[in-house]
Amino acid sequence: MVTTHNLGYPRFGKRRELKFALESYWQGQIPAEDLQRQAAALRLRHWEHQRGLDYVPVGDFSLYDHVLDMSFTLGHVPERVRALGGDALDAYFRAARGRAAQGPHEHAACCAGVAAAEMTKWFDTNYHYLVPEFHAHTRFELDASRLLGHLDEARRAGVRAKPVLLGPVSYLALGKSKDGSNRLDLLPRLLPVYAQWLQALAAQGASWVQIDEPILATELDMDWQQAFNLAYHALRVPGIRLMLTTYFGPLLDNRYLAARLPVDGLHVDLSRGMDDVAALLNLLPERRVLSLGVIDGRNVWKSDLCALLDWLEPLAERLGDRLWLAPSCSLLHVPMDLDGEEGIDPEIRGWLAFARQKLAELQLLGQALDQGREAVREALQANQAALASRRASPRVHKAEVRAALDGLRPEMGRRRSPHAQRAARQAESLALPPFPTTTIGSFPQTSHIRRARAEFKAGHLDAGAYHAAMRAEIEACVREQEALGLDVLVHGEAERNDMVEYFAEQLEGYALSRQGWVQSYGSRCVKPPILYGDIRRARPMTVEWIRYAASLTPRPVKGMLTGPVTMLNWSFVRDDQPRSVSCRQLALAIREEVLDLQAAGVRVIQIDEAALREGLPLRRSQWAAYLAWAVESFRLAANGVRDDTQIHTHMCYSEFNDILGPIADMDADVITIETSRSDMELLEAFDRFDYPNQIGPGVYDIHSPNIPTREHMAQLLRKAAQRIPAERLWVNPDCGLKTRQWAEVRPALANMVAAAQSLRGRRV
Repeated sequence: MVTTHNLGYPRFGKRRELKFALESYWQGQIPAEDLQRQAAALRLRHWEHQRGLDYVPVGDFSLYDHVLDMSFTLGHVPERVRALGGDALDAYFRAARGRAAQGPHEHAACCAGVAAAEMTKWFDTNYHYLVPEFHAHTRFELDASRLLGHLDEARRAGVRAKPVLLGPVSYLALGKSKDGSNRLDLLPRLLPVYAQWLQALAAQGASWVQIDEPILATELDMDWQQAFNLAYHALRVPGIRLMLTTYFGPLLDNRYLAARLPVDGLHVDLSRGMDDVAALLNLLPERRVLSLGVIDGRNVWKSDLCALLDWLEPLAERLGDRLWLAPSCSLLHVPMDLDGEEGIDPEIRGWLAFARQKLAELQLLGQALDQGREAVREALQANQAALASRRASPRVHKAEVRAALDGLRPEMGRRRSPHAQRAARQAESLALPPFPTTTIGSFPQTSHIRRARAEFKAGHLDAGAYHAAMRAEIEACVREQEALGLDVLVHGEAERNDMVEYFAEQLEGYALSRQGWVQSYGSRCVKPPILYGDIRRARPMTVEWIRYAASLTPRPVKGMLTGPVTMLNWSFVRDDQPRSVSCRQLALAIREEVLDLQAAGVRVIQIDEAALREGLPLRRSQWAAYLAWAVESFRLAANGVRDDTQIHTHMCYSEFNDILGPIADMDADVITIETSRSDMELLEAFDRFDYPNQIGPGVYDIHSPNIPTREHMAQLLRKAAQRIPAERLWVNPDCGLKTRQWAEVRPALANMVAAAQSLRGRRV
């Protein structure tokens, strides 16, 4: 009999119930007991969704982030958080966002928080995790109450539970040493705590434990390989069988290492590493379970079940009950349920599978392998019909888009003059002061904005009234920025629901869901659009709004666009052609918008590439190919403009130190990046790399409600000026302000402007 199991499930609920509970708790509107009660109800509901599987994951649920959960379970709480006291939930949210819940009598502008933990991308996904902070003196102490409590809930609900842990080697690899010490020196202190944890799970009746080691899909030097051997020889606990789980890429040169570790099962990601299997069959010990991630947990397309069965049936014959089936990775990265998505065209909807549908596919495969294909004949026929419909649909392929790609010329990706000449023209045209101030694009999405958008979409507000409401919001945003003294303004993006979805709504080749939410970080969810066909821009997308904002002020107003690489990486992308081809199609569409903005008199245009790094393959040996077409796509979108048109780009919450060369090759006039949470650590790379263009290192962490002081931001700018010539520095927040409140934004930006003004005319 084939065993079916899942690695993880979406946390937030189909209608983002956890998001709203969290935000109500943070604002002091509900007590902790209500938050925990709603979280428990979601866990129970999600376990019900997974009934029918042989094993259901427990411990994958989190109130904020599973890596932060691991830190607290291991007693690894930053001292600045621990020193404040309070209960465990307060400490947890202080580490996550710099502040715990808003007390009923606490002033809204109070900065009673601490520095939030650094946040960065979870491998090559758009999920952000909280980075563990290590020192030479770091100690660990087990607090298993969270997972043991969830396990008890699952048992009482009749769930056949498989506890989920982040493995010790990946935990160390995902953290940062804050004092230059070697993280691997902490492994001997960490392993006894993991062993104690496994013993506690065994005492509570757990049999199989899923232990995630995703860094096995990356290149490992000898020290990290040895760490795996040390760790798993130390974690043999009577009564516990370990399912070592890796995902997001193939094992490749780590196959022998993974196959020979003393664990009871090994899971591999077949959506990205099918070639691993033949080698593993010859390497795995005779009784070792092999779990195959046969359903893509990262994308939304239906699986070809017959093709999978053609491949799996011989394996099932060979492995028998040693064969387990699962999604490739946690389903955290896809929406929960396709049911109710009547807004998606029925033909396109027939091509899709969200989390619940993926688990149904998994169960069909298990049933077909156990009982024969005839037992699921009708379901297989329906699956094949959907795949055939997608392959034959005329809406997928457009001859004019293919012709435009065939007509690309090298000069279309180059500016007319080098940056030094362009910078002189732009300085003359824009007449900005030293340390010019700007923001990244979005301003708070107030309840009034969201209500107007919802009423417009529901048909309760006509187009004229909606446009009038958005114009009023844009004018208010421009006036706020003028009053704050910002130098380069934005229109605030009141009309935009999301930086990717807004453009996807207006581009041919995209479909949009209504409830296709995916967690990005904390309570922040995004709704990735579905790129199903060739991309074409039918009409201008932003020109009307930017032209209106520019008419309100003599100061320059940036045109705000999302770049082709970010559009690609933050969408569910078609899997029937190379991603590079889809990216170039997007680049041509964005290029048309750039040229229309310039024709409308817009002198500063920002093309955000927040997701450039997250598209990097996990192995460095494969980086060059990706970066070549990603940079080419940005340049195709950004160039063709005059020298006096200033092109900005923005990148956030990723490490950039090792790709500064390709970033420089993008040749944007100004790049803005995240640096405040890392205390300008990202700029250390500029000691070794002479970045030629202008740069805005973020000085205001917008992912925390804390309001930075003028002195703090001035200090960050002085640090930046030690590495970047002051005449090339801009002053800006880390990211857009959409998720913040005006009560936080006004004083923070006032302090930011004051910090810039305090440095003008001084030696820094």
